[in-house]
Amino acid sequence: MSTSTLSGPVRSRLWRDAAIITGRTMRHWRARPGVFAIQLLFPVLIILMMGGLLGGAIAGSTGDYILFVIPGVLAFTMLFGVETTMIAVTTDAAKTVTDRFRSLPIAPGAVLLGRVMADMLTSALEITIITVAGLALGWRWENGLFAALPAYGLLLWLRFGLLWVGVWAGLKAGSPEAVSAAQLLAWPIGFLSTVFVDPATMPRWLGVAAEWNPLSATATAVRELFTGAYAGGQTWAAQHALTTAMIAPLLLTLIFAPLAVRTFQGLNR
Repeated sequence: MSTSTLSGPVRSRLWRDAAIITGRTMRHWRARPGVFAIQLLFPVLIILMMGGLLGGAIAGSTGDYILFVIPGVLAFTMLFGVETTMIAVTTDAAKTVTDRFRSLPIAPGAVLLGRVMADMLTSALEITIITVAGLALGWRWENGLFAALPAYGLLLWLRFGLLWVGVWAGLKAGSPEAVSAAQLLAWPIGFLSTVFVDPATMPRWLGVAAEWNPLSATATAVRELFTGAYAGGQTWAAQHALTTAMIAPLLLTLIFAPLAVRTFQGLNR
């Protein structure tokens, strides 16, 4: 969804209405603190499991693997948080909440944009928690804070693109049960990447597939920004990770945001 072609008053109304929807979502989180806490702490569990249980076997030492895996888990979390978005969107549609929103005099697309804005706030909180956990385990910004800030920007940019995919998929799913089945796809997408392991350790064809995963581009670019070291790889996507990490979410947004808005407007018509 693009706001560039909207007039000033319409654009202002869009953002105002989206902010109201964002507030609604945040109130739901406050009403279910346990579920929200589990969502935030799940990435920390992943770090402890991968770093503590497998770090020594993968990298030779837990400390070395922590330095490698923290940027990967940050990118991994940008994908897995989208499941919550899909469930929320599908549940609203199943309970006819979406129909009531569409009957209100609010800006087209504000409901979806508000959901995305709320989940972006969650993403920022997830990133903060993972960073604190990583620092506690010995991970550091080896290239300095000023290089780390663009890295966090890339992570949020990836989440923004993936959220529009999640919103569209949630609207198309039709029921929370269908979303639960679709969630299984997130695991192979997440693991078929450079998030947890170096693709050089994979068979060549599998390493090439992993390097073209958008998660891999972001994870590699973030590692380069955090450490200042060039990672490289077998493919153009890996050799130009920063460029790929900027382009892939843009393409996802340009494709799936209009599809999500069109699907939302056409529900039950």
